[in-house]
Amino acid sequence: MSIAILQDFLSIVLELTLLFFAISFVIHFLEGYIPYDKMQSLLTKRHPLFGALIAVAFAFVTPFCSCSTIPVVVSLLNQKVRFGIVMIFLFASPVLDPTILTLMAATLGVKVAISYTIITTILSILIGFTLEKFGFENQVKQVMVKGEVEIGKKRNMREALQETFHLIKTVYPYLLLGAGIGAIIHGAVPTEWISTYMGGDKWWLVPLAAIIGIPLYIRLSTMIPISQMLIAKGMALGPVMALMISSAGASLPEITLLHSIFKKKLVFAFVGSVMTMATLSGFLFYII
Repeated sequence: MSIAILQDFLSIVLELTLLFFAISFVIHFLEGYIPYDKMQSLLTKRHPLFGALIAVAFAFVTPFCSCSTIPVVVSLLNQKVRFGIVMIFLFASPVLDPTILTLMAATLGVKVAISYTIITTILSILIGFTLEKFGFENQVKQVMVKGEVEIGKKRNMREALQETFHLIKTVYPYLLLGAGIGAIIHGAVPTEWISTYMGGDKWWLVPLAAIIGIPLYIRLSTMIPISQMLIAKGMALGPVMALMISSAGASLPEITLLHSIFKKKLVFAFVGSVMTMATLSGFLFYII
């Protein structure tokens, strides 16, 4: 068991480090070429729903896991993009991926894939704007400020690397902590346990699945075949979807990473929001 946990830990750390470094570098390098001022002007002059749909579309074309969205979120917040829009992207990006949706349609059915897309899109938009409405924007830490580096300035590769290392230095301890906890829980909670004790269609299985999914750290691409197996073993579609969305949308490594840029109140609100999204989605799949 200990060897398996160590292997899980090293695998998670390696995967997250490579993804985080690569995405951070690309984002920092391209920041000077992205017309954030025009984008911000466009988003503020148009109806908020327009900005929300732009955020969802951006989430579709950025097939990142929950942890890999953090550098993009940092960049968007630094560029003063509307807080609610950034939150919509944060919620939507890990759970909306054309490749995964295609796989979902092939294994679970087209109706399930379409319903999943509509439900997660609507809930991401509602939750993002709700957090903005309740003033959670003031819960963003100032640690993201780039110091002497001018925002919007074009960067060469050396400057992009420096900013990338600065960001990784800030968040890496959180990444290691989250990866360690995630590996322990992932190794200690086999999928067989879930299918044995969570089979059936009792209503309380939906919120329970939403809670269990968060510490598992199972990527959406991994959850698709697992979901197919769980359904085949008798688990209802509602709890399966709740488990899928919570595990993909708010893993422990991501939560620890978010703690490096968000204050505790916003971190708790994020976790609660993902659990709410997962639970509501699960109940809606009972109706569909």
